[in-house]
Amino acid sequence: MATTNPLDILLSHDLWAMRQILDACGKLTDEQFHQRFDIGLGSLHDTTTHILGAMRWWGDLLTGREQRPRLEGTTRAVQQLQELLDEISADLSRSASTYPLDQIVTVQRGGKTFQFPRAVVLTHVATHGMHHRAQCLNMLRQLGVSPLPPAA
Repeated sequence: MATTNPLDILLSHDLWAMRQILDACGKLTDEQFHQRFDIGLGSLHDTTTHILGAMRWWGDLLTGREQRPRLEGTTRAVQQLQELLDEISADLSRSASTYPLDQIVTVQRGGKTFQFPRAVVLTHVATHGMHHRAQCLNMLRQLGVSPLPPAA
């Protein structure tokens, strides 16, 4: 169903764009997926895992759940990352529609306390993913993938 809600559009685009990147990664060899680059978190595997790890971390914060272990530092196949993407994205969408967007959430990082409206956190999640997807596109380009996925 079409929507004009900017947050729904942002989260839908984020899911679509991340699927495009992971679909492109699914056509690579395992060696290519883990190849080291001097950009992002160093490989397509590590960068996509980081994007999903951040989405899940912020999603836990938004729902008031205890923080689950970070995804980074573990090895997963593209299919496993695609399954995680669907789960994490659905969780963020539910959170966005369940809780007031102006509600303040508190996070402690590096010994400091930060407070953000929920809408700011959700916007950050999407723009963070966009930043790292651009790095993924660069890595895919360096691997000779053509055409590149239509994602940003």
